[in-house]
Amino acid sequence: MPRMQNPPDLRPDLARARITETARDGQPTIGMVSLGCPKALVDSERILTRLRAEGYGISPDYAGADAVIVNTCGFLDSAKAESLEAIGEALNENGKVIVTGCLGAEPEYITGVHPKVLAVTGPHQYEQVLDAVHGAVPPSPDPFVDLLPASGVKLTPRHYSYLKISEGCNHACKFCIIPDMRGKLASRPHRAVMREAEKLVEAGVKELLVISQDTSAYGTDWKDREEKAPFLSLARDLGSLGAWVRMHYVYPYPHVRDLIPQMAEGGILPYLDIPFQHAHPDVLRRMARPAAAARTLDEIAAWRASCPDIVLRSTFIVGYPGETEAEFQTLLDWMDEAQLDRVGCFQYENVAGARSNALPDHVPSEVKQERWDRFMEKAQAISEAKLAAKVGKRMDVIVDLVEDDAATCRTKADAPEIDGNLFIDEGHEGLKAGDIVTVEVDEAGEYDLWGRIV
Repeated sequence: MPRMQNPPDLRPDLARARITETARDGQPTIGMVSLGCPKALVDSERILTRLRAEGYGISPDYAGADAVIVNTCGFLDSAKAESLEAIGEALNENGKVIVTGCLGAEPEYITGVHPKVLAVTGPHQYEQVLDAVHGAVPPSPDPFVDLLPASGVKLTPRHYSYLKISEGCNHACKFCIIPDMRGKLASRPHRAVMREAEKLVEAGVKELLVISQDTSAYGTDWKDREEKAPFLSLARDLGSLGAWVRMHYVYPYPHVRDLIPQMAEGGILPYLDIPFQHAHPDVLRRMARPAAAARTLDEIAAWRASCPDIVLRSTFIVGYPGETEAEFQTLLDWMDEAQLDRVGCFQYENVAGARSNALPDHVPSEVKQERWDRFMEKAQAISEAKLAAKVGKRMDVIVDLVEDDAATCRTKADAPEIDGNLFIDEGHEGLKAGDIVTVEVDEAGEYDLWGRIV
């Protein structure tokens, strides 16, 4: 099964990280390996921006770095294993390693395997990371040279950027330990989010990817808030900036229905990333999921009625403890009705500290694999049919990469790294990353499209 816990393009040491500056003579240099989700990538960017302001040079990998920061993922055991492997690789290649991120919430777990790491800090503990860097590699700033870039240090391409609007989560899903690692919901002030978004757009960002642990709960932790759902006014203000605005990790609360007209009007992209996780009510109850699944199909129908172009993406877990064949079949039947555009699926894994570990009737690994295969076969068929229906249609796409043989682009239905692409293989020579052009779709595959500029 392709895990994709840490997609290569989200790892600056493996991807085309946009760090092009060369270190001045005598400048201390820090390398960065960023694992996990886009929320962790934002943390990495903030750490590097602070270090850059203190005069450190930045390297996207181990080469020539005086020390390396590994920002870890600790959500699943497979991601933990990858984090430990990356730490070991950094120790072998460089020797001076500082560990931070979600897995840093379990320092003994890390030092038990890698006792030579210099320091271990938890998620969003920026000051402790800086203190560890100072101890390992003292700063040597040159006030006439070391000026902070106007938009900070970015690890994503120039034309899109993740915008984190809150930390933490108030839910208690039994399979998840994120609230234990990152705490309760803490929303950033509206003004601070807008200021960051405006600076990004001014710096040339064409697409803002809004992320958090629970995006549609934004602002509900404010005791004296004037509106019931501050998420809606934030979306409206972000939609006024002229960039593509894409919403991720949106729980299907009732007030999300009020967001859909903004999509229909073109303020934000008609795209919702919603973590449904399952469809059978008993499985959802065992998961302790916050959403009422019985009404989910009604909500989807209402969204599509309000905005026919809306694209829905989600992730699901198969093989959750106690999942019966009948419950899994309910999920497949639900998929037939929901007809989601983009779907990801994970086989359930125990995670140290998760309450789901103690549930009875764990599903054998061969059954989980067989269900995953069946689920993905159905999801692929739905995707293939939906994409085939786009042939002959015209749509705007954003260019991510231009190479000799083709330009790799995305439609409004595609988020970077997790969804499909649209390829232009003729007449693409004059394009550059960040361009938004109109194409006519002339070919469709299982997950990708091909088109020509019109």
